[in-house]
Amino acid sequence: MRVVEKQKRVREYRGQIASPGRPTIAWRQDRVRFWIAIAGGAKTVDAGIAAGVSEPVAHRWFKHAGGVNPQLSPNVSGRYISSSEREDIALWRAQGEGVREIARRLHRSPSTISRELRRNASTRTYRLEYKASTAQWHAERRARRPRVAKMVTNGRLREYVQDRLSGEVHTTAGKVVGPDGPSWDGKNKPHRGDRAWVTGWSPEQISKRLPLDFPDDESMRISAEAIYQALYIESRGGLERMQSWHLRRGRTKRMPRSRARQQTWAHVTADTVLAKRPKEVADRKLAGHWEGDLIIGLKRSAVATLIERTSRYAMLVHLPRQKGYGVISPRKNGPALAGYGALTMKDALAKAITPLPKTLRRSLTWDRGKELSAHALFTEQTGVPVYFADAKSPWQRGSNEHLNGLLRQYFPKGTDLSRWSSAEIAAVANVINNRPRGILDWRTPAEVFEEQLRSAQLHTVATTG
Repeated sequence: MRVVEKQKRVREYRGQIASPGRPTIAWRQDRVRFWIAIAGGAKTVDAGIAAGVSEPVAHRWFKHAGGVNPQLSPNVSGRYISSSEREDIALWRAQGEGVREIARRLHRSPSTISRELRRNASTRTYRLEYKASTAQWHAERRARRPRVAKMVTNGRLREYVQDRLSGEVHTTAGKVVGPDGPSWDGKNKPHRGDRAWVTGWSPEQISKRLPLDFPDDESMRISAEAIYQALYIESRGGLERMQSWHLRRGRTKRMPRSRARQQTWAHVTADTVLAKRPKEVADRKLAGHWEGDLIIGLKRSAVATLIERTSRYAMLVHLPRQKGYGVISPRKNGPALAGYGALTMKDALAKAITPLPKTLRRSLTWDRGKELSAHALFTEQTGVPVYFADAKSPWQRGSNEHLNGLLRQYFPKGTDLSRWSSAEIAAVANVINNRPRGILDWRTPAEVFEEQLRSAQLHTVATTG
């Protein structure tokens, strides 16, 4: 038999193959490290560094998986020949060792080694040269048996899920109502923008309702997780990615639980938790301890509110939008133009609190919002230590929460706060500070704070004199 005929027979038996490229065992190990880092709360960029891949590759892995951990095993089952064993087979084969000797060294059956050499060798020549990287690629390519998603094959089930998740909203007369919604861009639902009106059942509601609507049809069953994966993972099929906007949160990718816990309050350090605040603050006898927060308005407008715990004296801080707001399109890690970015917030608070005597600026207790994530720079600039209240504990800043409630009489929710000037905001603060308070024996916060200022000035004169 001629060489060409032998090559033809081999190719008919093996089939045509493309270049294997990089060994997939490395791909698996990299992805395992990547998802371990994601599960630990790392951001996508940091997880890519841990896996040894570039930032675009890391973002592509996370996007294609929809944020869903594929739960890859770091190693192939011992039932199958591993990548390291294939490297040994290639080396020993090149040294002229026979099939039975290789099998003895690997504690494998000779037929297993013979089949490995025949099925997973290179087809560039009829002699079937054995290379470990090519053999690994062949084995993993052959092992891929992706299971077709249930909603791809079951049209009735898919129609039921789509109708409950993305069905139209009708009036009693049968007219479709609601806005059209924005065009699909692959990102999370638009911030403070119209969304299409849909029936909006959650995957859990759909999954639990199926047995009630189809008690005798076992084919009409699907888990909530399968619906989520059909929405988030591109390769699952059955549902369109755009339908993820119809979920309540409107996320296009799953948010890892550990990352969500770390990302929100990452700026709260061990030294700035409420437990580290001096005990003297709790009894409200010593002046100079402040509480603060934001009141938020329409189109990312805001006003910062400060209140002194002893006198209940309030200061309102004007936070105008930065130059370029509404003109420069927002971008990730770009400048915060809404008026309460970390550095803008730090400068505005420092400007408001620095003119006070040192004895009247002892500490500041703030909500856990990210607007004060530059608290270390604020403390360095003003000398005022910052402490953050515990999560979901507004009573730890009770005076400030009460103040914010009073201010909603002047700045209702859903209104644009950026239209008011600093003079107009100061006028509202003046009204609040000149209302008599029962907690102050019906004196006003302005009167009590004025006494504190005089006392601080006398103390300063006595100390320097």
